[in-house]
Amino acid sequence: MSNEEQFLRDARNGNLEGIKSLLLSISKGEAKIDINCKGKSKSNLGWTPLHLACYFGHTHVVEELLKAGAEMNLPNNVGDTPLHKAAFTGRKEVVMLLLRYNACAAVINGTAQIPKDVTQNEEIRSMLEAAQRTEERKLEEQLLEAAREGTLSTLMQLLNRKKPPDLNCTDLLGNTPLHCAAYRGQKQCALKLLQSGANPNIKNKNDQTVFDLASDGEIRQILEGTMKKVCFHMNRNNFILWCFKSSRFFGWRAHWVILQDGQTSWTKTHAHCLNILYVVFCPQHWLEALEEHSAFSTHYHSQEQGSEEEEEEEAVSLSELTNSLQVQRHRLSTSLAVSVSLFSTFLSCEVAHLEFVSQVRSQKLEQEVEKNKILSEALQTLATEHHELEQSVVKGSSPRSALSEDEFYDVVSDSESEPSLSGFETVASHSFDDEDTEERTELFLSTRSRPPTSMSREGHRGEEEEEESRQNGVRNHRTTLPAPMFSRNDFSIWSILRKCIGMELSKITMPVIFNEPLSFLQRLTEYMEHTYLIHQANASTDSIERMKCVAAFAVSAVASQWERTGKPFNPLLGETYELIRDDLGFRLISEQVSHHPPVSAFHAEGLQKDFVFHGSIYPKLKFWGKSVEAEPKGVITLELYNEAYTWTNPTCCVHNIIVGQLWIEQYGNVEVINHRSGERCYLNFKPCGLFGKELHKVEGYITDKSKKKLCVLYGKWTECLYMVDPATFEEHKKNDKKAAEEKKNKSGPGAESEDTPMPESDSVEVIPGSQLLWRIAPRPPNSTQMYSFTTFAMQLNELDNEMEAVIPKTDCRLRPDIRAMENGEIDLASEEKKRLEEKQRAARKGRSKGDEEWKTRWFQQGSNPHNGAQDWLFSSRYWDRNYSQLPDIY
Repeated sequence: MSNEEQFLRDARNGNLEGIKSLLLSISKGEAKIDINCKGKSKSNLGWTPLHLACYFGHTHVVEELLKAGAEMNLPNNVGDTPLHKAAFTGRKEVVMLLLRYNACAAVINGTAQIPKDVTQNEEIRSMLEAAQRTEERKLEEQLLEAAREGTLSTLMQLLNRKKPPDLNCTDLLGNTPLHCAAYRGQKQCALKLLQSGANPNIKNKNDQTVFDLASDGEIRQILEGTMKKVCFHMNRNNFILWCFKSSRFFGWRAHWVILQDGQTSWTKTHAHCLNILYVVFCPQHWLEALEEHSAFSTHYHSQEQGSEEEEEEEAVSLSELTNSLQVQRHRLSTSLAVSVSLFSTFLSCEVAHLEFVSQVRSQKLEQEVEKNKILSEALQTLATEHHELEQSVVKGSSPRSALSEDEFYDVVSDSESEPSLSGFETVASHSFDDEDTEERTELFLSTRSRPPTSMSREGHRGEEEEEESRQNGVRNHRTTLPAPMFSRNDFSIWSILRKCIGMELSKITMPVIFNEPLSFLQRLTEYMEHTYLIHQANASTDSIERMKCVAAFAVSAVASQWERTGKPFNPLLGETYELIRDDLGFRLISEQVSHHPPVSAFHAEGLQKDFVFHGSIYPKLKFWGKSVEAEPKGVITLELYNEAYTWTNPTCCVHNIIVGQLWIEQYGNVEVINHRSGERCYLNFKPCGLFGKELHKVEGYITDKSKKKLCVLYGKWTECLYMVDPATFEEHKKNDKKAAEEKKNKSGPGAESEDTPMPESDSVEVIPGSQLLWRIAPRPPNSTQMYSFTTFAMQLNELDNEMEAVIPKTDCRLRPDIRAMENGEIDLASEEKKRLEEKQRAARKGRSKGDEEWKTRWFQQGSNPHNGAQDWLFSSRYWDRNYSQLPDIY
């Protein structure tokens, strides 16, 4: 909180000590605070500390602020002064204090009210009226004194005020300012008073007018001449009088008499007198007004007659008039020519100025483009140097370094992986010799050499039953795509991103060559590849065993992203995808419910109604120079066995988008919560680190309601997940650390890097007594030619005639750009992608012009019933197969 905000808060709350402390710091110069600062929040907008203290009646705070020099007549945002606020809330002591410090009681606020008009307290109103009268009398005394002494500057200042004093005010002897100026011989002051409207006919207590008190003949002559001139050239005040008029038939009847512009008129109703300012009640004033208007009328009638006589005397001949007309016409022509010349000069100067501004802006634009080019090239050079430095560090590492304990080798170079793309990799990949197989076997206990536990056997048994069920009538799904992927050697992601610096990544249009033939909705469906883990959880009666299966399912959901560097197609608004798998026992529906930000919602359920799996994902993208990070915002919920589990996915990061081979990493913390039993599973997807020691590793533990550790989970999200007792895990960690130190001491600093054993892809060291929870299914042999798809992913976009007749027209399978890319028609896919984006953009503009809001069809936004977070919930109407009035998005 800033000092001014604290100042306003202390004034509002009446914190006298806080106010004194802040005022002391201001006086010492320790804090720069405006004592008349105005609030900026909704509760005190435009109010000063003095306003707040007066409104809430903190008398001592008001006194301190006034002593410190606070402006007492400063209006707030609606024109109220502190005196308005004190009077409105009935703070008598505060009103008296403000008046003692000479606060103005005649300030008009935004509703044309002075302080006495806003109060309901009669005592305060009397005080304010007295103060107002005192202030008015003070100004009148100053006016009288200025007239006596001839102080013209003071007189002008008083007369030019917004609310000037009464020009006809009197002193103890009944003399007006004009009387005072006359008997003192102040000619300039008398002249100014007459010009301002002072009445020269007023008599003092001795029945004397201004002319009677004139000091000499000179001042009398000035007064008489000036009075006539001013009198006849000023607008006369209009008056009305209530009087009785005699009639022959009706007798005496009341009428309104109007005296206006030297004329008298009669009316029976007051409606005709609404524009009259002065109502006369005193007969003497009425007689004086009659004399003034009579003189006014006589003067102008005589002026009209005199002007006619002068016109006759001043009549000129026609020839003189013609000559004068020609002279004036010549002057007009000359002035017009000068004006045209000036305008032409001005126009030419403006055109030259605009050209100059255009040149300057063009130069600035060129400079900015050049700066952008230099910065992008510098960033690419820096990334290349950083990559080379990483390679040199890897080459120079010790033989027992952390590199030998994990599979960072797979990230840098893999002899069995897809060849690196020249567009992605401008720096040569480093490779290692595949030697010392026996030493690898000793260091890493292969999971193939250990028999799986009961849960592993159940998993294999489930796969055998699946194969049998397929042979018993379930149709065979495809195992390959219609066409292999295109080579990306001639393209670079950096060549696209460098042109989009400063743009939001979710709005960047990438070439279709960087896509994979799946929509993001279909990518979400890959969560269901290991649905057998959910069925295993349902089959267990122990909540801890169910939590193990759910945790394994949460890890397996991201396993399909390994080596998947292709970008899925962005779903169009309203796009849907459904999948029914009798062999896996589930059906799923997903919909793109928002475009900016892009939000995808999905809902899956067991065919036996034994589980529900739903959520919404908003991938929030960040660009970190060499990498792009995707943080999947959104809650994922799994409901089974009368329990509900919720969690969020880890962060996904794509590395080496400028130089080097693209690779994917998952990192971050995932917390799986059982909302019924209170059990939790904490999973830590570890980041790679400098030497890849923790690459792809996952570690975590399950706790009960009292936060007691029940078991430890470990493994890799790309391979498998194990469970072990916490004590065994900690003991193994200690032994590993001790063994690593002994090996480091034995190897010595002079060993060569060629002796370093190369890690295998299956490099999870299994702790004795561990239980296998999940292992990834091997990918098909043609995966590298099929966008690194799993078998399950290859089956997501398959379409036959029977299916096409059932699914809605918004389904991903019917999207032409994805279908063209799957068939190997890159040019057609690019054209269709551009067409769909333009169509979606035009539809959005049409909705904005018609004030039409997009409404989702199958999901509604609401609160998650288990954790209260905002979520998209399935409306359960999709499976009715009523697809009428669907939008045409393709």
